[in-house]
Amino acid sequence: MTQAPPFLGVGRSARDFVWRERLTTAQAQTASAIAQRHGLPELLGRVLAARGTTLETVEDALDPTLKNLMPDPDTMRDMDRGAKRLADAIEKGEAIAVFGDYDVDGATSSALMSRFIGSHGLEARIYIPDRIFEGYGPNAAAIESLVVEGAQLIVTVDCGTTSHDALKVAVERDVDVIIVDHHLAGEDLPGVHAVINPNRQDDVSGLGHLCAAGVTYMLLVATQRELRARGAYEGGKTAPDLLELLDLVALGTVCDVVPLQGLNRAFVSKGLKVMHHRKNTGLRTLSDVAGLNAAPTAYHLGFIIGPRINAGGRIGDAGLGARLLAGDDEIEARRISELLERLNGERKALETEMLEDANVRAELMIEEDPDLPILIVGGEKFHKGVVGLVASRLTDRFRRPSCVIAWEDNDQGTGSLRSINGVDIGSAVQKAVAEGLLIKGGGHAMAAGLTVARDRLDDLTRFMSAELDDSATRMRSEAELKLDGALTPGSVTPELIDLLERAGPYGNSNPQPRFAFPAHRVRFAKVVGEAHIRCVLEASDGKRLDAIAFRAVGTPMGDLLLGSSGMPLHVAGNVRRDNWGGRSRIEVQIADVADPRR
Repeated sequence: MTQAPPFLGVGRSARDFVWRERLTTAQAQTASAIAQRHGLPELLGRVLAARGTTLETVEDALDPTLKNLMPDPDTMRDMDRGAKRLADAIEKGEAIAVFGDYDVDGATSSALMSRFIGSHGLEARIYIPDRIFEGYGPNAAAIESLVVEGAQLIVTVDCGTTSHDALKVAVERDVDVIIVDHHLAGEDLPGVHAVINPNRQDDVSGLGHLCAAGVTYMLLVATQRELRARGAYEGGKTAPDLLELLDLVALGTVCDVVPLQGLNRAFVSKGLKVMHHRKNTGLRTLSDVAGLNAAPTAYHLGFIIGPRINAGGRIGDAGLGARLLAGDDEIEARRISELLERLNGERKALETEMLEDANVRAELMIEEDPDLPILIVGGEKFHKGVVGLVASRLTDRFRRPSCVIAWEDNDQGTGSLRSINGVDIGSAVQKAVAEGLLIKGGGHAMAAGLTVARDRLDDLTRFMSAELDDSATRMRSEAELKLDGALTPGSVTPELIDLLERAGPYGNSNPQPRFAFPAHRVRFAKVVGEAHIRCVLEASDGKRLDAIAFRAVGTPMGDLLLGSSGMPLHVAGNVRRDNWGGRSRIEVQIADVADPRR
């Protein structure tokens, strides 16, 4: 099949992308049919069709519901065993401990479990390991401490699938363990009571796209069903309203960057509506402290709320986020929210310093080998809590998988990896573990973590380069920026934004609509904040639109924007309504630029 020519003739943009129209010829026909059959505007039909919506799935795309999209939880392996054991513990009033990860997905999963258990009159013990001193997942000392404290059931959330030795401590002490996870699993699973993970190799539920918060929610649904069948809610007892917990599921889903398709879209769509009611004390307080005074969107979850919750685990107390989301004390929520706000500021400064160092190292590596399939950089002064953020920035800038390692005094390094679409970094890390190159490691296709001995770094680099060479090279050479059409400032109205929002929420695998602004003059370009560029796009008719390019300073895109001197540029980006700080305006978030003369 002959490929369509580049959109606006852009064969190489400032970010080395080929611009392509997102809608295929076949999808264009579907778009017209969607618009005609469902009485929708043509633009909305195009946006829906370009994201895989068919004539039969339009209703679910515009109004994703749990009723239509959530299967029976028991389709997951061990779900029935886990639900029955958790129901037993609740009925008997057993001491339940929740062991969670220190990121947003772990915090939301822990809070979900804690709130559900609390609604039945019990208080769950939440344990979040310290990222710096304990690392990811259960460790033997922590599990031993929970057993000594009297835990009769331990539920791990967003972790545990690869923690054979640590969880053996509980099993040998006759304490049952339920693993609730979503990370890639090997053939051998821990010998615990239940391993609920849609990404275990013998699970055929098709729910591997869920984050841990989504899997946890499914367990709560199954457990409540089990309790109801046992008569637990008879005699005037009220079952908890699980729909009110969807704000936490939405937060975990967005921040773990899992595909916003199917059930995940329902979780986020309905969860945002729950969050708008501001019933969760911690979320409400954190939103207020952060200055978020508009109706929450997926963008706010991913870029305003999520980073603040993560800040505790990165450079402060790892348990702050889970305690904030699980608690109802207004004073404590205010204290934690203000602390997280301060820690987030410190995290930003630390990230900026590390990124400058990592960028220099990466540039030298690519100068030496432009076809390098993966960037692996380490630093003696790198902070373990921020390596994932820096890896993500490197991947965004250099368009290849990246691994950033923080070296410790014991000659071991803690690394975090981020990948690009089409390059499975999680499988590569699993293979490196099997080859004996890593002390430990795990993750999924787009993100992973590892611990490596310094004297194995060269071996690891050679192995990962060989493992990812073909896929990384291919995906880089085929890198395209998909566009949903062209706009001008005059066509960007509040009504257009409302129309586009109907096909949301947007995120991974349901991308925000992106449009080109052909041959627009860039006016008043200036650096703002840490490394952002704000400007105004001006069309030939004189109409203007505000625009911003995040983290663009020092990049080819930023250089082109700042050096345009009023010359026309093709600009690509998504249009959004910005309500930050109580002021509402429409602006373009710039994704790429191209010089029409080239």
